[in-house]
Amino acid sequence: MIRYLSLAILRAIPTLLVTWALVFALFQIIPGDPVNLMLGGSPASPQVRETMRQQLGLDRPAPVRFVAFLGDVAKGDLGTSYRTRQPVADMLAANIPPTLELAAGGLVVGVTFGLMFGLLAGLRPGGVTDFLCSTLVLAGASLPNFWSGMLLIWLFGIVLHWAPILSHGIGALILPSISAGLFVVGGFARLIRSSLIETSAQDYIRTARAKGLHPARILIRHILPNAMIPPVTLLGMQLATMIGGAMVTENIFARPGIGTLLIQSVLAKDLPVVQAVVVYTTGAYILLNLLVDLLCHLIDPRLRVDDAR
Repeated sequence: MIRYLSLAILRAIPTLLVTWALVFALFQIIPGDPVNLMLGGSPASPQVRETMRQQLGLDRPAPVRFVAFLGDVAKGDLGTSYRTRQPVADMLAANIPPTLELAAGGLVVGVTFGLMFGLLAGLRPGGVTDFLCSTLVLAGASLPNFWSGMLLIWLFGIVLHWAPILSHGIGALILPSISAGLFVVGGFARLIRSSLIETSAQDYIRTARAKGLHPARILIRHILPNAMIPPVTLLGMQLATMIGGAMVTENIFARPGIGTLLIQSVLAKDLPVVQAVVVYTTGAYILLNLLVDLLCHLIDPRLRVDDAR
């Protein structure tokens, strides 16, 4: 297991470097001057502009600035925002918790309903229940986030008044979580269904039934542990996607978070903030995939045997 973790971490390093380099290079191409952003339209002499460029390090070549950025990240220094003059680390610390709350709420909704619909469809494939569940999850997954979010606001917030639209606390998290979770429900339920059907057709399941084991025991002890490996893998990827791509849901529901911060920073060409968000999202994506791999190793002993060879 230690050898597997070491190799996984080593493989993650090139991914991080390439991603950060691409974002850095992209911002060098986009038109605009960060000095103008910091001045906010105020007139300034060429000497003042040059001094500000030197303070920001913009007078150095791009490769030198990128290497300096990597060194600062290694020390935990993410720089200072061009737009607000605040430390980027403080801005991230203020915006990460709302995004994690939204991702956790969406995950709860997605796992709960995805597992329920997937089990109902997979245990009786080809029947009426299978058809209804598959139709519902397909319809939910087909709705874009912005459309489902506006629909939820109109129906449950304006018409029925069942959930608050703009407020604080758990109540304000209900509608955004449903909107974000619909993306997870579709893929999770369909993968559980197909995995259940495939696992139920294996020889060892037929043997267990022939021995007269109780159907519930067969489902819990034999079918689910083997059928859950592909859905768990998908769930880790979707959770990472939800954390990194919450910008649509956050903007629809006027919530603070990483997505809202990223949009504002991209429009303002606030490079330190954008780089910090990329550092955060890529790191979260790689960490979550590593945790999913470890969870799959715990569920399926065969993977541990393969790593030991």
